[in-house]
Amino acid sequence: MARPYKNSSEYPELIEFGKSVRSLRLDIGISQESLADIAGIDRSYMGGIERGEHNLALINIKRIANALKIPISSVMKKAGL
Repeated sequence: MARPYKNSSEYPELIEFGKSVRSLRLDIGISQESLADIAGIDRSYMGGIERGEHNLALINIKRIANALKIPISSVMKKAGL
């Protein structure tokens, strides 16, 4: 499993992406664990994503967007990216 960025605060994009994933997840009313299961991502790793601790690979961004049933561009737009 990937280690969290030691200085994730230096990467506001990661924090904003994580906030957008959390917000979108809550909008559709599913738990972090459910989103992780649907996306095929470990629940603890998903928690780190939502906290802005992980620099995600594109495939994981795609998995999350698919699990949320929205385009990748919608997740990025919500994050201001």
